[in-house]
Amino acid sequence: MKQHSFFDVHSHIHDKAFDEDREKLILEMESYGLRTITVGTDFEESKKAVALAEKYEHVYATVGLHPADNPKEEFDIKKYTELSKHKKVVAIGECGLDYFRLKDDIENEKKRQKKIFKEQIEFAVKIDKPLMLHGRPSKGSMDAYEDMLGILESEHKKHGKKLRGNAHFFVGNIEIAKRFIDIGFTMSFSGVITFTHDYDDVVRFIPLNMMHAETDSPYATPVPFRGQRNTPMYVQETVARIAVLREQHIEEVRIQLLENAKRVFGV
Repeated sequence: MKQHSFFDVHSHIHDKAFDEDREKLILEMESYGLRTITVGTDFEESKKAVALAEKYEHVYATVGLHPADNPKEEFDIKKYTELSKHKKVVAIGECGLDYFRLKDDIENEKKRQKKIFKEQIEFAVKIDKPLMLHGRPSKGSMDAYEDMLGILESEHKKHGKKLRGNAHFFVGNIEIAKRFIDIGFTMSFSGVITFTHDYDDVVRFIPLNMMHAETDSPYATPVPFRGQRNTPMYVQETVARIAVLREQHIEEVRIQLLENAKRVFGV
């Protein structure tokens, strides 16, 4: 296998969007020296992620329960413990809080999400794995991030550096970023930064050793591939955009982001 060129820290290549050409894509990634973490969103999806990671050396997995994708599922620690024992599982999640589409019974839904989030924090600390965080605030606010950080900061006082992880698809502001940095959490940026200027300042603000690039594929396809299915191959567009925004050489950014992925996810 070639020397690793890029690391996409958050994708869903076990998703049905890749059913027709998954193997071809994964072999293309291998020839390019590109690695990814394919992310579980509930128990069944986590099983698929682990099976894929088991099959390919350059694919890793997370196992966990998304706050909103499967609202009927409870976090069954026994089942997830068994799944998490696989050597290719590098994080717990994606877990967190998602307030973007809250409509009915809002307080009870927030309570449910916080419960499963706290359970996964406790689980990650117990088995000594980082968290893959999902945070999506309601429109025009930072509410989900504020609630997540309230929980994480409290848990950080108890657990210190054992509590660690990455806030994926970061859409927070500089104030939110500061709070994540203060507890040692990294943040990852998706292809969205290639077609909006909303996050330019926060990309410049966060230290390069505290960030990652991701695709969240098959979603959030970057320029110049908008309108197509996203794949981990396009992570280089996000890396290039980070370099432009920070006025740093792309090679410097690429190498540091690889080091960050190795450090945070132990790969």
